[in-house]
Amino acid sequence: MTRLLFTTVLLNALFLALLMPHYPWIPWIAAEAVLLCGLFALLPDGAGKRLCAAVVGGLYGVLVFFALSDLVVRESLGRPFNLYLELGVAGPVFDQMHGNLGIPLSLALVALVLATLLGLATCVSRLLLRTGSGVPRRAAMTLTALGVVTLGISLISQPFVGLSAARTAAHQVRLAIDTHQSTASFRQHLEDNSAAVQSTPLAGLGETDVILGFIESYGISAVADTRYGPLIRPRLTQMEQTLADAGLHIVTGRLRSPVQGGQSWLAHTTLLSGQWIDTQLDYDIFLASDYPTLIDDLGATGHDTIAVMPAITSDWPEGRAFGYNRIYHSTTMDYRGPALNWVTMPDQYTWSWFQRQIRERADHTPVFAEVALISSHAPWVPILPVLDDWDSIGNGEIFNRWEGVGEAPASLWRDPERVRDHYARSLDYALNVATEYAKRHVDNKTLLVLTGDHQAAPLITGDDASRDVIVHVISADPNMLAPFVGGGDQEGLRGFRWGAHPHSDQQGPSMASFRPFLHQAFSPPRIPVKISASDTIEK
Repeated sequence: MTRLLFTTVLLNALFLALLMPHYPWIPWIAAEAVLLCGLFALLPDGAGKRLCAAVVGGLYGVLVFFALSDLVVRESLGRPFNLYLELGVAGPVFDQMHGNLGIPLSLALVALVLATLLGLATCVSRLLLRTGSGVPRRAAMTLTALGVVTLGISLISQPFVGLSAARTAAHQVRLAIDTHQSTASFRQHLEDNSAAVQSTPLAGLGETDVILGFIESYGISAVADTRYGPLIRPRLTQMEQTLADAGLHIVTGRLRSPVQGGQSWLAHTTLLSGQWIDTQLDYDIFLASDYPTLIDDLGATGHDTIAVMPAITSDWPEGRAFGYNRIYHSTTMDYRGPALNWVTMPDQYTWSWFQRQIRERADHTPVFAEVALISSHAPWVPILPVLDDWDSIGNGEIFNRWEGVGEAPASLWRDPERVRDHYARSLDYALNVATEYAKRHVDNKTLLVLTGDHQAAPLITGDDASRDVIVHVISADPNMLAPFVGGGDQEGLRGFRWGAHPHSDQQGPSMASFRPFLHQAFSPPRIPVKISASDTIEK
């Protein structure tokens, strides 16, 4: 009897552990654990009981995987784990592990997780097999009856008894159904909005180089959070003064990103397309459609459309689907310096290469370029200084002096406070470099848009942070920036204002509103098709 009681208590603890992602809302009793112990105590020893125990143990291992994944996804992406979605991003997750930890450590971590799951599954199976040995039948029947009672109580709203395994499994089923329905709605929306499936030339930008720079993890917490604001706010003040001294003007605002902590490509696509794309499935559906983006709009305007993607290390078929004229990635940007953990090259090299190889070699054709700036991407180590002599950058060999500098990411990430400090410093570097580039190379025929892709992970921002990112629009021509602020009869982007500092207490519009706004501001009225922010779908 004592063994049965001990087994029940231990199994109860193991099942309650499945609810750790929902802490502190965890009950005291897992009804399934009590019922399983009672039922297995009634089963006669033999092959049938061993098979049932193995099945329950295996299912428990799967549920532990769900629970652990939920914890990781909540901390890194700010949302629950959704198996229906996560299967599509397993490759990029391992690529990031490889970039930060290296292949041996990544494989060791995967092996450790698998061994843990197998060990817990075996533990549950053996605990269930122990329940019948020497247990009086009356005690087994009593425990089974108690399990049925607790099962009934779990259906009533109260904090003491709950369903752990069933709740974990049901949550994934519910997410899968909701995601499928949402994805079907998005697909139908693209099909129904056929009138908008044509590009919109932006005549107001016809002779202007348009540069869209995505600064990794540049969210509103960089200025609103007291841990980062003391470093980043002065940087923005200095940016504003430096640009003013160079005869440049700046407008700043906020946009709400569809993601947090990762999956930057969903934010890029949302801004480019004017459609709210917050899942990998929607992204795949969009790429398979004929729906146009800013790439098509500016291509129709006469721009040479270019993607500069230093984080891409292999073939990128999605880039071809977007319809860029040219795509450059880490292996085609002539970089001869060291990789800096996950970061393939520092932002200063990216800006230098872009200016030398793209803008200075262009004929009279204006350029539209999407530039990914990745120095502020985790693991945020090492953090380089900004070189004063841009002419010395060349092919990047000058950065070899920082090869191997700084501690290993695995060491840094043991201390969350130091991780947060490195995050702020890497963002300060990214903003400093972007400012120096603008000072040197932005003129009255340039529209430079610097925007964050998403907030950093909840580990950095906290659990309830806004998903807004900061956007700076820079040009030497103030008339080009005036539409963003609005005035008179013209409505600007909500919350955008002159200067380098965003509103700290005013939420921004959706990223999906950016493309419709550019149509409104820089394209002559068209009849009968009008694309506006109301044409977007946001789930």
